[in-house]
Parts: sequence; structure tokens; C-alpha cells
Amino acid sequence: MHASTVRNLLVRGMIAGVLAGLLAFALAYFAGEPSVRDSIAQEEANSAPAHQHGGAEEDPADSTASQPQAHHHDEEEEELVSRPVQSTFGLATGVLVYGVAVGGIASLVFAVGLGRIGRFGPRATAALIAGAAFVTVYLVPFLKYPANPPAVGDPDTIGKRTALFFLMILLSVLLAFAAIIAGRRLAPRLGNWNASLAAGAGYVVAVAVACLLLPANTDAIPGTFPAALLWEFRLSSIAVQALLWTAFGLIFGALADGALRSGRAGAAREGAEASEGVEEVEGVAGVASERPAGSSG
Repeated sequence: MHASTVRNLLVRGMIAGVLAGLLAFALAYFAGEPSVRDSIAQEEANSAPAHQHGGAEEDPADSTASQPQAHHHDEEEEELVSRPVQSTFGLATGVLVYGVAVGGIASLVFAVGLGRIGRFGPRATAALIAGAAFVTVYLVPFLKYPANPPAVGDPDTIGKRTALFFLMILLSVLLAFAAIIAGRRLAPRLGNWNASLAAGAGYVVAVAVACLLLPANTDAIPGTFPAALLWEFRLSSIAVQALLWTAFGLIFGALADGALRSGRAGAAREGAEASEGVEEVEGVAGVASERPAGSSG
């Protein structure tokens, strides 16, 4: 594939990522933010009785001495960015940046995989890549380390949980590429369908082994946290990712198909113009070669 074509696909991939990100942001705001707000309210409701109980048992003689420390503690826990800003501009920025990044990466994968993963057109190839990315990049890691609301969990374990989640993403993507390579090598002997089934089964087994070997999330969810609220948050997280990748696959497939069609049409015009130029040169050369013979006659 020509470098200019890859560049055009990259630009269209990022555009598709932005458009898909806008749709994902709308769903995240209207479907995901309510569960986030309820989770924060639940945490505040659970922490209020503990503060009240601690204040009731406090020695009055120590209350004056503890006021500067309490004031300092409140300053440390003061939010740097307000919740309205986090739920609007912050959420939009994060989703759009994520959409642009994954859109650019997926477009490069599309440029490499077009025509190599089967006899599929641009739209079908874009849909397959988007579906595979949703499964490998989000769904499989989610099954091992599911998302929790921001008010759930120990803040001191955020680094460990994030590292484990990205490690699971890396393993899932590498195992997916290994399954694709194995499927292509098995295709001449087993056929495309049986080779695809064998490669898919191998991927599932390898992912299951990786999930067993990786450490579990030791940051347990409090028993007082409502289970319905937890699952509402997790289902909304899955829905946002599913919408983002579905929209990206459809939008990028249409944009890539148009770009490749225009590229082929331009190449055909250039080829026709080049052939016409060659014919004209040959015609002039033929006339020039015939003139001496005519003059000598």
C-alpha cells in the first residue's frame, strides 16, 4: 500500500475516532454519570456516621488541639477539579483523546490487514478489526479486572490495579496476534473455517490460563455497597466501549472505502494518461521513422 494511502487512512481513522468518541461521550454522560454520582453519594453517606461517631467520643480537651490537623486534612482532600467539570469537560476530553488514539492505531492495523485476513472488503475488514479490538483491548481484560466506580476501592492500590489491567491488555493483544498467525498457518491443512475455529479456541484457552496465573484484585468491594449500583456502573462501562468500537467500525469502514475507491480511480486515470502519452510518443516516433523512407522513394 502506498504511503499516501496509509496517510489518508490514518487521518480518516482519527476522524472516525473523534466521531465515535462524541457518541461514546454522550452515552457515558447520560448513562454512566448517574451511577458515578450515586456511588460518590453512597461513599459520603457511609463515611458521615463514622465521622459523627468519632466526634462524639472525642475528648473536649483534645478538640482544640485537633482542629488545625482536621483543617489541614480537609485541605488535602479538597478537590482540585469540581465534579461538574469532571463530568463534562474532563469526561469529554478523556473520551475524545482515547477515540483519536485508538482510531489512529486501528487505521494502521487496517492498512496492514486489508487483504491479508481474508477476502473481505474495506467495510467488512474495518468491522472485523473494530470487533476484535473491543474483545481483546477491553472485554477480555474487563472479565479479569472489572471496572469499579471511582468511590469504591482503596486509593493506595490504584497504581497496582492500573498496572495489572494494562498487563492484561498486553497479554490479550499478543495472544490474539499469535492466534491469527496460527490460524493462517493452519489454513492450508485444515481449511479457513476449521483453522479459524482452532485459533479461536487456542486464544480462549491461553486467555483462561493467563487469568489464572495473574494475581486477583485484592481490593475488595465493601459489603455495604449496593450490588445493583455496582452492576449498573459496569454495564454502562461495557456499553460505552461497545458503542465506541461499533461506531468506529461503521464510520471508518465508510471513510476507508471512499478513500480507497478514490485512490483506485486516481491511479486508473494516471495509468490511462500515461498509456496515452506512451502511444503518442510511439506514434510520433513512427511518423519520424517513416519520413526518411518516404523521401528516399
